[in-house]
Amino acid sequence: MTIRELEPRRVFEIFDEITKVPRPSKKEEKIRKYLLDFAAAHGLQAKTDKVGNVLISKPATPGHENAPGVILQGHMDMVCESNNKNFDFDNTPITTIIDGEWVHADGTTLGADNGIGVAASLAIMTDPDLVHGPLEALITVDEETGMTGAFGIGDDMINGDILLNLDSEDDAEIFVGCAGGVDTVCTFTYHRSFAPTDFTYFKVDIAKGQGGHSGGDIHLGRANANKLLARFLFNLSKEHEICISEIDGGNLRNAIPRAAHAVIGVHTSKKEDVRVALNHYIADIENEYAGLEPTLEITMESVEKPDFCIDAETSQRLIRALYSAPHGVVSMSRVMEGLVETSTNLASVKMAADNKIVVTTSQRSSVDSRKWDIANQVEALFQLAGAEVKHGEGYPGWQPNLDSPIMKIASEAYKELYGITPAIKAIHAGLECGLFLEKFPHLDMVSFGPTLQGVHSPSERMHIPAVQRFYEQLKLTLRKVADLKK
Repeated sequence: MTIRELEPRRVFEIFDEITKVPRPSKKEEKIRKYLLDFAAAHGLQAKTDKVGNVLISKPATPGHENAPGVILQGHMDMVCESNNKNFDFDNTPITTIIDGEWVHADGTTLGADNGIGVAASLAIMTDPDLVHGPLEALITVDEETGMTGAFGIGDDMINGDILLNLDSEDDAEIFVGCAGGVDTVCTFTYHRSFAPTDFTYFKVDIAKGQGGHSGGDIHLGRANANKLLARFLFNLSKEHEICISEIDGGNLRNAIPRAAHAVIGVHTSKKEDVRVALNHYIADIENEYAGLEPTLEITMESVEKPDFCIDAETSQRLIRALYSAPHGVVSMSRVMEGLVETSTNLASVKMAADNKIVVTTSQRSSVDSRKWDIANQVEALFQLAGAEVKHGEGYPGWQPNLDSPIMKIASEAYKELYGITPAIKAIHAGLECGLFLEKFPHLDMVSFGPTLQGVHSPSERMHIPAVQRFYEQLKLTLRKVADLKK
């Protein structure tokens, strides 16, 4: 069976088309063209705004013109993570694999976040049998790396009264709130020094961690490759003089780092001590992460003498900052049981031009003051280490409205279909809803979607039966709204 034969057939056919369109964040030209061409081919009105968001409109079923307008909302970009460092996300389609009740990609992120939400929206917009009120499908740009689309949405872009965000990842759950977030970027400036000729050089490599979404998976306690690397280098530097010529770890602010590496040197007389130290370290990590990180690998290999090393002072400040930087859950919510309230992700370490090393972190919280508190703690730490620190604009959280009419309708739809009352929750991940609510405060909103696991990592997979339930819930919700009057 191919993915195009799965049910609901129309949703999976469109999802298959979407996986064939390259769509990294900030490079959405190809997927935008696909969306506009799709609308034109089906006789639907479509428009874009100045930041590149796409809105597709469909008139109400005759007799339901006075029903509240509904906006189906998702984002067109995807997180690009691969087990193959040479995979070209700019030009290469995603290869999908059916594995029992699950769909996953061949060694890359699947892009079901949020390709399946977009596919469901387009399937709804082209369903000739669905009874509905006025419909709009809003597909935003750059949700994954900056929420640029939600920040910059045109004031006259949407007209609806209800927004259904289709970017959640759990069947039988309806989300009515999310965390806000802010990125903190810390930049070190180093001097190049000569690589000692009496040193032996190694590449220390942390690879194949589980990674995952820095919001939705942060509570699982998975390894952060940047933290593991910094810990080893810190411990090593306490015993030996070391030099560092290269360091790199993680990629995206919203993904827990799965891999990191450094090229280091030690005096040749100490090279065996380093190997022994690494073996002891590997044993400790295997014990600490037993059952959590079954594929994690820590290796070391000899390399040629590099052209230069980072000056010793900056190396020491960098490693100590990375080792002591907070990562993970900071506090749990006292309002909703089991919800992470505040967290921080030590996301990436990159060597850049002009002798810069850029450390990117991401903070989230459902309490705005605590979001800034942990961001300021990160700032203070890296300032003490001599880095230049800047915060991003950040994005607001979405405060739950437990009296939401659309929440009750979507919940009733699921219960009517499957005999189960879905859980009402908030999510620690960031959704665009908070930004929409700031600009369009009249909107009544919920978020729901099918079960996805391992998002923002190559282990991302989507539960096929949950897609069917999600789509039927969406259709029945729209049918119920069609019977309402503004």
